[in-house]
Amino acid sequence: MTSGHPYCGSSASIATMHGKEIVMAPILYHWLGVHLVCAEQVNTDVFGTFTGEIPRTGTMLETARKKAQAAIDATGCPIGLGSEGSFGPDPDVPFLASGSEIILLYDAYRDHEIYIHRKTKTNFDHIAIHPDQDLTRFLLRIGFPVHAVIIRPEACNEPRDVIKGLRDPDAVRAQIKIMAARSATGRAIVQTDMRAHLNPTRMKSIGSIARRLALRVRRLCPCCGLPGFGPVDVVRGLACADCATPTSLIKAVIYSCRGCSHRLVRHERPMTHLADPRYCPNCNP
Repeated sequence: MTSGHPYCGSSASIATMHGKEIVMAPILYHWLGVHLVCAEQVNTDVFGTFTGEIPRTGTMLETARKKAQAAIDATGCPIGLGSEGSFGPDPDVPFLASGSEIILLYDAYRDHEIYIHRKTKTNFDHIAIHPDQDLTRFLLRIGFPVHAVIIRPEACNEPRDVIKGLRDPDAVRAQIKIMAARSATGRAIVQTDMRAHLNPTRMKSIGSIARRLALRVRRLCPCCGLPGFGPVDVVRGLACADCATPTSLIKAVIYSCRGCSHRLVRHERPMTHLADPRYCPNCNP
């Protein structure tokens, strides 16, 4: 099924220190016939760390681009992949955690990039705790010890004062005491370790995004044959069932090619498909 694809039989590289190639390699091979290798010599921490010792200086997309290019530079593969995640309070519901992932494929031969960026399920969480407090409920909530934690002082001027990758309960308790003693508040921060190889929830999300990317890359432009033909925008204005006023609901999807800008309107709703009046600005202002 992949034999006719321009990437079939190609080698691609990914810059990661956290085992992402384990879930991505089988997906890229199955859907595209691409062999994925890990650019192990690339230190991806230079692009930023979750724990803040090295801040990320660009957007998620810019960082993914840098990682993809670094993988190509290190291995000589014609295709590079970059993966980046971001976690924090949900912008719409601040008391809930939010996660997003981006995976970018860069084709150096064609100077062509394709990426998928999606919100994802996450167990991102943290707690400030005194050494004598019980941590059991928090650890159960985040899926410890399958998911690792990091520990740092709550108030400390040294950003590198952090212990990562803890999965042993005794080690967690010991480090809470040490880090709390270094904090001006007498408390330590215990937080989910969001590095993929220590966070199965995130690794599963990366696999899901990688599959979406592979399916997008697999789709060729019907005009020029460039990989990555897919949705770029939507057409809104589905008519209200009661008064025919255009609503904000989607009535079609626009597909486009980044290379030749060929566009197609797909998944167009039939004329008989109408919007519920509750979405109508006229019936339900």
